[in-house]
This record gives sequence, C-alpha cells and structure tokens, in this order.
Amino acid sequence: MLKMRLVLSYIFVYFVVQDVTGYRYCNETFPDAASEQLPDFRRRHPRPVGVLTKVTGEPLDLRDTVTLNTEIFDNRNHFRLTSHLNRERIPERVVHSKGIGSFGYFEVTHDVSRYTKADAFNGIGKRTPLMARFSTSRENAGGAEPIRDIKAIAVKMYTKEGNLDFITFHIPVFTYKDPIDFSPNVRAFRRNPRTRLFDNTMRWDFTTLNPVILHANLWVMSDYGIPDGYRKTNYFPLHTYEIYNKHGEIFYVKFSYRSELGVYNLTNAQAMAIRAEDRDYYARDLYNAIAAKKYPSWRVEMDILRKDEITKVNYDPFDMTRLWVRGTYKTVPVGRIVINRHVDNHFKDTEHAAFSPDNLVPGISGPRDNVFRARKLFYPDTQNYRLGVNHDNINVNSPLYVKTYSRDGVPPVLDNMRDAPNYQPNSFNGPMPFVDEARPKVLPIVFHRNAIDLQPIAEFYNEIVESDAHRQRIAENVANGLVSVRGDVEKKALRLLTLVDVDLGRRVRSALQRLRLESPEKRLRQRAQCFADPEPDYHDDLYE
Repeated sequence: MLKMRLVLSYIFVYFVVQDVTGYRYCNETFPDAASEQLPDFRRRHPRPVGVLTKVTGEPLDLRDTVTLNTEIFDNRNHFRLTSHLNRERIPERVVHSKGIGSFGYFEVTHDVSRYTKADAFNGIGKRTPLMARFSTSRENAGGAEPIRDIKAIAVKMYTKEGNLDFITFHIPVFTYKDPIDFSPNVRAFRRNPRTRLFDNTMRWDFTTLNPVILHANLWVMSDYGIPDGYRKTNYFPLHTYEIYNKHGEIFYVKFSYRSELGVYNLTNAQAMAIRAEDRDYYARDLYNAIAAKKYPSWRVEMDILRKDEITKVNYDPFDMTRLWVRGTYKTVPVGRIVINRHVDNHFKDTEHAAFSPDNLVPGISGPRDNVFRARKLFYPDTQNYRLGVNHDNINVNSPLYVKTYSRDGVPPVLDNMRDAPNYQPNSFNGPMPFVDEARPKVLPIVFHRNAIDLQPIAEFYNEIVESDAHRQRIAENVANGLVSVRGDVEKKALRLLTLVDVDLGRRVRSALQRLRLESPEKRLRQRAQCFADPEPDYHDDLYE
C-alpha cells in the first residue's frame, strides 16, 4: 500500500512538472553568460593568478593544505579557514534580502535647472556613476524571485556633492503611512513564528485591522504583481520630495523611473512554470542582458507641484499610500538611468551596499512626511547593526569626497582623517561647513488624516484597472490568498473588499466559493496550465 501511494504521488508530481515546465522563459534569448562566468575567468587568466597565501600574506606550503596524518591543531591554515567560515555571514536584511547588484550611470537629458540646483541633475549630457541593487521584498535571501511580491531598485548616485540615494517600489503606492506600522507590517507578511510558513490568516488579519495597506496589496494582486524580470518594469521612489533651485524657489516632486523596454508582466501560470526551472530567473535575466550589452535603462521623470499649489489640491500630496490625482500636476523629463556593468563580487559590493533615503544633496531638501522622518533615523541604524558604524567607509558606499569628524570604531576606518583635529569647532584649520544660500529657510510641517480613505483603492480598481477580465484576475488572486483563511478574519476581509467596491467583494466571494468546491490537486493542476510560448503581457505605463 505504501509503495502504491509513492507511485501515485510520483505520477502526480511528474504530470504537474510536465505542465509547469512547458513554458520556456525569455532567458533563452540571451547567451547564458551567468553559466560561463568561471570558464570566462580561466580564459582571461590562463595561468594561476598568483601564489596562495594565508590571510597574513605568508605563502602557503602545499603540505599545509591537508590535515590527514598530521597534527591537526598545529595546522594554522586549517584553523584560520574554518574560523573564518564560521564568521563569514553578516545579518540578513530584514526586508529585500534577495537581491542582485549592478553598476551604471545617470545621464541628464533635459534642463531642469529651474526646478533644482542639484549638480547631478544639471548639465545636459552629464553622467553620474551609480550603483543599483534590485530586490524582491518579502522573500528570504534564498527565496524565489518570480512570485507575486513588491520588487524594488535602490540606487546610489556618486555625485560631486555627496551620495544621493533613491529607494523605490515597482508599484506607485507605499504599504503604510504611519511609520510605527513598519514592524507589524513586516512581521504579518513574513513567516509564522511557529510553523515558519507564510500565513495568509496573519496577512488578512493585519490588513482588515489596518486597511491602509490594502491599496498596495491590490496592486500586487493585479496584473502588475509579477513583473517579467527586473528590467521590464517601472520603479517609483514614492515620497514627495521638496527640491529647490539656485534662487531658493521650492517645488514638490514625485520621481519615477520608466522602463525604456516597456512594462511586461507574468501570469500566475508563467511565474509558476519559471519557478520550477529557475528560482533566480530575475537575477539571471539581468546578468545575461548586461553581458550581452542589452543594457537595461529607465527614463527618469518628475511629477511637479509648485509650492503655492501644494495646499490647493483636494488630496494629501504627501500621503505615500495614494496616487496624485491626474490633471493636478505636470510631468517633466530629467534624464535616464543605464545599468551596464556587473559587480565584481556579490558580497563585497551588493551585500555591503547600504542605502538611506536621507542621503541627499544640495538642491533636494527631501520629503516632509512622517515615514521619511522615521526612515532617516532607522535606515542608518540598521546599517550600523548589519555592517558596522563605519559602513559609509566601505568602498561601495564611499562618496567621491568626504571630510568628517567621525573617527575610530570597527574598520574600515580608511585614513581616519590622519592628524587633522578631531573636534569641531576648532581654531586649527580642520574641515569647515559651508552655507547653502539657496536652501529654503521655512520648514513646513505636514499633518496627515488618521481616517482610512478607501477612495484611492476604489479609483485603482475602477479607473486604473481598465477591463473586467483584469478585475476578475485580481479577485481570483485575492481569493487564492483567502482560501486558507477561516472564521471572523475571512468575514472582515470580505466586508473590507465590499466597502472598497461592491463588485470587488462579489467577485472575491464567488471566486472563493468556487475554490472551496475544488480539490487542492485540481487547483494546482489548473494553476500549472500554460501554453508553450505565450505572448508576454505588455503595459505601456502603470499609470499616467
């Protein structure tokens, strides 16, 4: 009987995998440069690159590379190797653990000097080097990329005026507007502390008690929820930034990165098929595209409100959980981001990369909302924990020019400012601050409403989602997440969805009823169905 069950299980898995792997994904359009990395190294270095040494630089004798039939505790090389292995990992990022890094540049294509004095944004044709880290939000470092989740790109521009960081989502709305919600938000959407599984009951319980998150979640449940790789989607820094020009005039802007390849998305079946073959599909696609010199690029734009307009619009322009209303702002092109170079070493560059929304430059005062005010404190705090207090001295984070009174601490300390005075102010010609004459002298204070506003969510469902077929797919994706949820949490979720839109609540309820009438095996087979070479789902823009 046991053998019969094993045979039936094997047959079921075989046919499901056959259905899943019938979809051939787009990585085949490029030579697989990722698989050629080691042979390529050997071609570039036909001889060994040098004599092997211990970490102290002492040449390593061949006899010290083995411990068999020797006095093992006399082998210093063995102790150094193993003790280093025990310590070679650093704390995993709390969110966006799964990621890949690359280098590139930002190029100015339009004159925006009337809006900002930021040096990197002025001078058509000017190029500023940058580092970018692409990631998926809620997966652990070893998780899969082609899943229904928020994707992101964090960009660090090495400008002449300091590092300028932008941290983005691939959807244009954020998950919360009260910074105290960050911690429960992360925990509710990660793993159950006992089962160690992603738990839909946790997710929906938190969502019904904090409905502001529903807007972002519906974007993720829509056709935009699974991009076809990091290259083929837009990205949004989300905050409303205050910028100023050389005359001290203030403007409020939302930046956006528009993919010059267009926006392509995967269906559930396509994503499931790809995951069966390649959990690292996004990273492999990006690596191979750069190797083939098909450099990913994004058009950088600013949506702009003047200072006198900011108090006249009939919505909160600083609320990251909603979109600006069409027709109330104008859009200005700025430049383009091009990614054209791999990192040399993932751990050295990508894992050591430290980003903070508060890394700004003259001409960009930064956002004024409470989420930013919290992030400017806690991003450096997490980097101090993960990488150490001198994380800005790590090569990938180091600005082009730095003179500081910060000293000592866990390495790297670089030149530690040598023999310059270590206090400020001083009378002995240590580095001196400058005065930005154009910097705004008024500090606005932003107050947000505490009431939950479902209107932006309804507008997404009825206006941005343009077809009934798309609305039905959203409902089915939501129902797939609710099918394992029971009791009062399910009732609260259906009520919340109905309050957003009666049609949405009806569609989810119907889809949920159908799912519960089907066996788990039948649901899995249906989700695994896909054609051999389906046309990619293309959208010109997420929204205009």
